[in-house]
Amino acid sequence: MLNNKSILITGGTGFFGKNFVKYIYENYKPEKVVVFSRDEAKQYEMKNEFSDKKYKRLKFFIGDVRDKDRLIMAFDDIDYVVHAAALKHVPAAEYNPIETIKTNIYGAENVIQASIYCGVNKVIALSTDKAANPINIYGATKLASDKLFVAANNLVGKKKIRFSVVRYGNVFSSRGSVVPYFKNLIEKGKKELPITDTKMTRFVIRIKEGIELVLKSFQRMHGGEIFVPKTPSIRIVDLAKAMSPNIKLKIIGIRPGEKLHEVLCPSDSAHLTYEFRDHFVISPGIQFHASKNQFHKNNLKETGKLVKTKFEYQSGSNKEFYNIREIKKLLK
Repeated sequence: MLNNKSILITGGTGFFGKNFVKYIYENYKPEKVVVFSRDEAKQYEMKNEFSDKKYKRLKFFIGDVRDKDRLIMAFDDIDYVVHAAALKHVPAAEYNPIETIKTNIYGAENVIQASIYCGVNKVIALSTDKAANPINIYGATKLASDKLFVAANNLVGKKKIRFSVVRYGNVFSSRGSVVPYFKNLIEKGKKELPITDTKMTRFVIRIKEGIELVLKSFQRMHGGEIFVPKTPSIRIVDLAKAMSPNIKLKIIGIRPGEKLHEVLCPSDSAHLTYEFRDHFVISPGIQFHASKNQFHKNNLKETGKLVKTKFEYQSGSNKEFYNIREIKKLLK
């Protein structure tokens, strides 16, 4: 699919971006891959890490998604865009809401306009479980971003460009997640780990699964869908026990903007949600001018069924959980 194609990823120096680039070069022969991000230090580090000759035509483009003109320059001659850039830290977003809005909402609109202007073929925006029934500014801005990318399919006219969204939970061991945080405390010899609540659960996905979901979604998409993978949940208490069985747990209470459990498919969207073998599709609630809105069948000819009324895909009531033994395997 990506052989002889040009791919750009915004926020490309992040955990997902770096692994995405590695995966692309291990499995395809792209025309070029462009890493778009605003941090020159991270780009310098990534350049050194990806200095092998196999990373042919890997380009680094310094810029901010808040700057539409810079995006237009970067998107020239690009076939596929993965939009991963965002302000993601929940407590930081709560204290800096305007900055979060500028990046996550205005930045999303800039990516859409630049993609249309430059004639990109397909765009997938990465979302989060926090965008479903949001209670924090990060989730609210990502919900707005999701809505922008869905509605963008009505802005394209006769152009072939299409926009879709991929929404999943926490990427296991990603930078800024609870795993490296706990690991750092354990290595420092701390006697206890802070737990917000003993009942807290989260959806988790391995980085390879997240990457493959994005690539598969490029093949499946009509434009306007939100793709949601079926993934296991994890109990934060079980994670702590798997990392350090004898360490004490200190209950500190829920931080600003946190939930006990996360939702990927909200019940309010059940009438729009189709269940496939390994994923769900939340179809758009609006009618597209150039589409019949028939999202029960994708471009890979896979067929889904409409879920039951009031169906909700939530981490606490998920049918599949990683147990402590399985978490230990993940940690390795």
